[in-house]
Amino acid sequence: MPRYTVHVRGEWLAVPCLNRTNTIGWLGKEAVRRYMKNKPDNGGFASVEEVKFYIRRCKGLGLLDLDDTVEDALEDNEFVEVVIEGDIMSPDFIPSQPEGVHLYSKYREPEQYISLDGNSLTTEDLVNLGKGLYKIKLTPEAEAKVKQSREVIERIVKEQTVVYGITTGFGKFARTVIPNSKLKELQVNLVRSHSAGVGKPLSPERSRMLLALRINVLAKGYSGISLETLQQVIEAFNASCLPYIPEKGTVGASGDLAPLSHLTLGLIGEGKMWSPKSGWADAKYVLEAHGLRPITLKPKEGLALINGTQMITSLGCEAVERASAIARQADIIAALTLEVLKGTTRAFDTDIHAVRPHRGQSEVAFRFRSLLDSDHHPSEIAESHRFCDRVQDAYTMRCCPQQGKGAAFRASGFVGHFFCIDVKTMNWGKMVFAERAETISGGNFHGEYPAKALDYLAIGVHELAAISERRIERLCNPSLSELPAFLVTEGGLNSGFMIAHCTAAALVSENKALCHPSSVDSLSTSAATEDHVSMGGWAARKALRVIEHVEQVLAIELLAACQGIEFLRPLRTTTPLEKVYDLVRSVVRPWMKDRFMAPDIEAAHRLLVEQKASVWEVAKPYIEKYRKEHIPESRPISPTAFSLGLLEMNMGVGHDHSHQNEL
Repeated sequence: MPRYTVHVRGEWLAVPCLNRTNTIGWLGKEAVRRYMKNKPDNGGFASVEEVKFYIRRCKGLGLLDLDDTVEDALEDNEFVEVVIEGDIMSPDFIPSQPEGVHLYSKYREPEQYISLDGNSLTTEDLVNLGKGLYKIKLTPEAEAKVKQSREVIERIVKEQTVVYGITTGFGKFARTVIPNSKLKELQVNLVRSHSAGVGKPLSPERSRMLLALRINVLAKGYSGISLETLQQVIEAFNASCLPYIPEKGTVGASGDLAPLSHLTLGLIGEGKMWSPKSGWADAKYVLEAHGLRPITLKPKEGLALINGTQMITSLGCEAVERASAIARQADIIAALTLEVLKGTTRAFDTDIHAVRPHRGQSEVAFRFRSLLDSDHHPSEIAESHRFCDRVQDAYTMRCCPQQGKGAAFRASGFVGHFFCIDVKTMNWGKMVFAERAETISGGNFHGEYPAKALDYLAIGVHELAAISERRIERLCNPSLSELPAFLVTEGGLNSGFMIAHCTAAALVSENKALCHPSSVDSLSTSAATEDHVSMGGWAARKALRVIEHVEQVLAIELLAACQGIEFLRPLRTTTPLEKVYDLVRSVVRPWMKDRFMAPDIEAAHRLLVEQKASVWEVAKPYIEKYRKEHIPESRPISPTAFSLGLLEMNMGVGHDHSHQNEL
């Protein structure tokens, strides 16, 4: 029998429908009738007939025609809201389109699986799981380990051994012994009391990452969770039933207790939950709509589900992947700007970077050569100023390998290596060692490691925007660029990129404040039991904000550089940079006169963050082809350089043009 979940004035009601030819208006009246029946004063209404209302879908908030049949308008188990005329929207009703949910607007249930054993998940895998590209299953080995660790917990409970968090209270209450009859209640109370986060909910993508990473850690078999409960968690993930997880509330020690408690709260059928099918609704209804049962926590399972640094780590993995992507693409954008400003490539000569063999610096210089070598990719723009009298370029062009680009390359690589390890580690306090048949309390839940790494990442990546903003200034300033002011014709009548540059400056300024390390702070919590904490949750969130700002600033530079190309036509740049120009022009047309600019910036931003049609994907084949064709020169390689893996960095010969009297 079809059934619909209806939201009326802050309450959720399940309304069965025997006849699918009933109208949407009938469904609304039936929901109101059930609502009135549950209220001592009938909800303030004399009868159902006097209630005037309209109905909208919870997913997308689209209005429904009251005269349509439910068969034509709704799918089975769809979620809708009855809005009574004159009411203000219920304050506890959460809009069904949280920030970032556009990523799920075309969600299709994946058919492929990733097998988790706790030891092989990568940061890239985790980000793809967040995007909904895979379902999850456990390996047989992981299932066996989970069963073995649970046997240890069952033995402790049976023998009534006093063990922290299993038969005792938590934190300051560690010496309070709990009777066996209340051990399940202990775990539920733990989850409810620790669900104390505030702020906007994590996006569906980030909630999926958090849930996937939690499953991966539990699969290692050190938590004491039962296989039955873990399989229920996996079923919720595979159905994209994602609990409401406020982004604020963790201090990053004893793990991310508040976010993980909200995650667990939804899994036990309390609080809010979101799925592509339902939008936001009460968790028990969302689970029921997907044929799932709420989890019933056994002894120790509440603690197993909420103790760890998975919010810091999952957001950190996203930060690493995005930082790596924007660092690569920043080189391409800077190379395009250098062409527009008629700069030299002499500063990227192989020999210069061989004598200061930082890997990031060498790789960035190589990318510039691969994009700008006019012997390999003839450039009419480069040829037009071969014999100009300029001596050298400004630092934000000449020193790109040594400035933020090399630093960001190195930072993202270092932090990426760290998170490749951390996604596979056991980061909670009460560990179950089945081979020793005992539990041991430690401090692996402390978030100091990832917090420090993410603060470093934010500082390293920020420089990409700082130097990009200076190049935007050079593009817009006619005394520096030899181009029309603000890259527009009829200046004065048109303002061109004047305020786009201001936006870039504003974002860079915000990043300067956001780059203050959060991991240098600590506040004692839990009655001085947790007397030094990491603030890793904030480190992760602000690192992501810094990276987003960097992406937006570079999107503005990309638009400005492509606009600069318009004033150099009919001259053409190198083949790979022409391909980048064509990609941008496929979504943003040239600026002949002023128009609404924000959509253009957003379109350029998407070209930097989308995997299939990104600036990097367009330029990458040319970079890799150049790498293969330019073998290392026959110069001696020092043992130090070799040990650093720099042999491949000493590739590429010469440069494509030079200014006279280069210093």
